[in-house]
Amino acid sequence: MPRPRQSGRHRRPEPAAAPEGAPALVLAVPGAPSAAIRSLAEEVVSIARSELPGLEAAIGFLEGDDTEYPSLSTVLAATEKLRTERYELALAAGREATAPTGPAAVVVPLLAGPDSAQMRQVRQALMDGGNTAELTDVLGPHPLLAEALHVRLSEAGLARADRARLFTVATAADGIILATVGGEEAVQAAGITGMLLAARLAVPVMAAALDQEGSITSVADQLRAAGAEQLALAPYLIGPELAEGLLDEASKEAGCAAAEPLGAYPAIGKLVLSQYTAALGIPLQQPQGAPSL
Repeated sequence: MPRPRQSGRHRRPEPAAAPEGAPALVLAVPGAPSAAIRSLAEEVVSIARSELPGLEAAIGFLEGDDTEYPSLSTVLAATEKLRTERYELALAAGREATAPTGPAAVVVPLLAGPDSAQMRQVRQALMDGGNTAELTDVLGPHPLLAEALHVRLSEAGLARADRARLFTVATAADGIILATVGGEEAVQAAGITGMLLAARLAVPVMAAALDQEGSITSVADQLRAAGAEQLALAPYLIGPELAEGLLDEASKEAGCAAAEPLGAYPAIGKLVLSQYTAALGIPLQQPQGAPSL
């Protein structure tokens, strides 16, 4: 049985729910698909659904083969077809139904920062899928991504988990290389989140591009010249967009340890949902930057 609504000024807000007939959320997953990447994407979608009950969501892979891993264009075409079929079934059953208008789906790229090559693939998939979907921006920069980076660094023993208690980690880095892909535009965007991470850790943070030759080495040299002795590599990446072996190569190039990519950290699912609700104007509390761990 549903719990009775609390009375008084301090009652909890009623949880939001997806409006009836709202477009589907379609997560656009970059990179070569695999079972691990599909599991990551499913977890991100699960987090979004838990925040917005009734949300209809699907996953489309930019490099999908349409057998085991459905391509984004195929998923979008299927979403539009399903919406039309539901409308026709409602009419056939004698129910009042409004003809479908607006986008059949809202596509959210599973990218922490801008990547022009990946976004071109997403836009092409939208055209191939019938161009009936709305495309949102990437997930960052955002304070929640700085929180996620802090957590991944602390999990790897490369940062203190709690500044307030002055918990010491013997291997804590005194300089962070924020590694991204997507060229100079991605580096600039990562730098914004990097400033938030620097404020959390009280150490210098500089962004570098994994896909630009010499970028990692150059930033490592700058940090060491500024007095940093123990560096750490923090991937400003969710995971699917990271080519195999690229992070290991960068870690060796910089001569330092690396944290894990952001993966399906809860903030990623919340930011995906935030992009979806913002695109549709659905009133939902925006995810705020959490306090330091």
